Amino acid sequence: QVQLVESGGGSVQAGGSLRVSCVASRGFYYMGWFRQAPGKEREGVAGVGIEGSITYADSVKGRFTISKDNAKNTLYLQMDSLKPEDTAMYYCAAAWWVRSGNTLKASSYTSWGQGTQVTVSS
Repeated sequence: QVQLVESGGGSVQAGGSLRVSCVASRGFYYMGWFRQAPGKEREGVAGVGIEGSITYADSVKGRFTISKDNAKNTLYLQMDSLKPEDTAMYYCAAAWWVRSGNTLKASSYTSWGQGTQVTVSS
């Protein structure tokens, strides 16, 4: 059974930084970070595909950096210049194949972690 385990969430003041990690029990060609705030739909934050192609949501471009260590089956999300609106549960997702252009669509992914909470205070 595939497992994705996130860690690294926490509380930080606006302008601060956090790094969340996701360890997968096996390698995947496509992995991504999603977030969901209370009362809102899950949204794609960043994704990395085969050959290292990377996609970011407009709301985090220039502030978040996704990276993947294939040797460790680990996905990272470095979050800088955090804003209160970044507060959410952050989820790691993985898939063997994602249609071009759908890297930030939750329905593209077959495996999910349990989530890690990120809270940004003003």
